[in-house]
This record gives sequence, structure tokens and C-alpha cells, in this order.
Amino acid sequence: MPSVLAPAFDQLATPLARADAGGVVVAANQAFGRWLGVSVRRLHGLPVLALEFEGTRLAQALVTASHEASVQLQRVAMAFPGNAPRFADVWLTVLGDDVWQLEAHPVDEFPGGDPVAALPLALAAALKGLAHELRNPLAGLKGAAQLLARRIDGRDAAGRELVGLIASEVERLTSLLDRMLDPAPPRPHVALNLHAVLERVLRLAESDAGWAVRLVRDYDPSLPELSGDGDRLVQAVWNLVRNAIEAGAGEVVLRTRAEHAARIGSELHPLALRLEIADDGRGVPEALAEQVFLPLVSGRAEGSGLGLALAQQVAREHRGSIAYRSRPGHTVFTLMLPLTARVPGEPA
Repeated sequence: MPSVLAPAFDQLATPLARADAGGVVVAANQAFGRWLGVSVRRLHGLPVLALEFEGTRLAQALVTASHEASVQLQRVAMAFPGNAPRFADVWLTVLGDDVWQLEAHPVDEFPGGDPVAALPLALAAALKGLAHELRNPLAGLKGAAQLLARRIDGRDAAGRELVGLIASEVERLTSLLDRMLDPAPPRPHVALNLHAVLERVLRLAESDAGWAVRLVRDYDPSLPELSGDGDRLVQAVWNLVRNAIEAGAGEVVLRTRAEHAARIGSELHPLALRLEIADDGRGVPEALAEQVFLPLVSGRAEGSGLGLALAQQVAREHRGSIAYRSRPGHTVFTLMLPLTARVPGEPA
């Protein structure tokens, strides 16, 4: 790139990057760095294709651009590795035999004005960074649980049960991290009893909160089995229950019911399962009411802001949704999941 162009290139407000014939960034202006949230120096030498958050649209467009001189792409998700994605309409232009330019026109990061629609991309970016940090502590917990198991008296049934709970939770979380770092196709859903899922969550809550919180079961025993991923549902419900505990709840109620002609999103289902998690804690801060399901949004200084976002993602994996209503002293999070089986005892 001629040096006389550098000042004008750097002062442009439109994010621009230039790459060599091998697709490596050789120049980027300050606007491009600000847009991706990194210094321009960190972009130099980075393959442009590494900036596409997921997919291969840029790679395919580069092949086309080499023949047509210019290609336009709409709503490309881009990110510096490890950062949250940004969205832009992208123009790729061949400037010469050895240089081509990427011009980014940032667009609304939330398609259709709905921030939840961007949830999978934003959540993936946030969780992948945490996954690397959590693997070593989990390995330490697994080793400690194994040592503890050898020291427990064979007659101590309660102690063996608690150690077994620690080991099973470490395995579940390790599997979750593995899926974040090396995504695999979702596991096939199987028939499961939601109440068995809730009992696992309540066992975790009892170990976490002890007698400080009263846990109340209000189950409908007539509910049919649900098709789903038990481990993922445990994670989602546990996040909701733990939020209630951390909000200072003295009582948490888990209530299950069947609901007919239930609307979940834009779809109407003949039968759905409604799980309500009600608590008497402080409630959702009013300032976060519209953002509570977004990643990294938390009402507590020490909170990660990932629990509700992950719970909503799990609900979507099961064609369901989570909503809430809240005021100080009374908060209810409602998980709706479609059912295909009829409730026992009902006419066919």
C-alpha cells in the first residue's frame, strides 16, 4: 500500500482492512480496530478468515471476488478471536494482484431489533472464553472427590451419596465444557420424566443452600414424559433455582402443570408443560428488566450474567421458552415446553 494513502486510510470513519494475496491482514484503520474492540497492531498478520465468527461466507466470497473484483455480503458476524461478535454488511474489493480490501458497514447487532435473536452467537462467544478457565478447577475437583471417596467409611451412606453427587456434577460440567470448546451435533432427545430432572436440581440446591432455603415441590403427577436432553434441562433449571437462592429467597417453589392450547413464541401447541419457579427474594432489578436474558448481564457485582442466557438457550433447544414476572418478594420464572403425548386419563 503506498504510504501517501496511509493517513487518509487511517482517518476514514468506515472500518477498513487490507490483506495480501494470502489473506493476511497487512493494514487496518483505527475505525476497524475500534469496531472489533482491539488495537490495530493486534490485527496485523492475522488471517482475515479468522475474523469471521462462524461459517465460511468470507472464504467463499474471496473466491468470487478474485473473478468479479467486488462482492457484497449482508450481515456477516465477525469478531477478533475470543471477543463477542459484531455484525456488518461487508464489501470485498480486489485492489490489485496482491492486495484486496474488506470494508465493513456495521449494522444492528440484534436482528429485527430483538436482542434474543442474537443469543446463540453472543452466548457462544462468552462461554468459550470461560470454558478454558474452568477446565483445570474441574479436574482438581474430580481428583479431590476420588480421594475423598477412598476415605469415607463404608457405613457412611450420606457421605457416599454426597461424594457421588460431586463426581456426577463434575462429569456433567466437564462434558458441557467439551461441547463448548469442540461443538458436536446435539445429542438425540430421549423420553424423560421432568420430575426426575427437578429432583436432581433440588438435591443440588439442598447441598448448596442447606437449610437456609425452604424448597417446595408442587408437582402434577399426571404429566406425560418429555422428549429432551436431561443434562441440559438440569443445567437450565438449576440456573433458575440458583438465581432465586442468590436473590435472597427464603422459599423456592417448583410447580409443574399441563397447559392446553399453549402458545410458545409464534407457535400454538395442543399441549405443553409449564414449569414455574417461584421465590420470595429481592426480584429482578427494574433496570435489567429488558436485558435479563442477555449474556453478561447480571444484577450482582459478582455474577457472571450467563445463567439466564444459558437457560433460555436450553429452552429454545427444546422448542420452548422462558418468561418471567417479578416484584420484590415475588418472582416467577416460567419454562414452557411443548408436549406431544396426552395426559394420562384424558380421552384420546
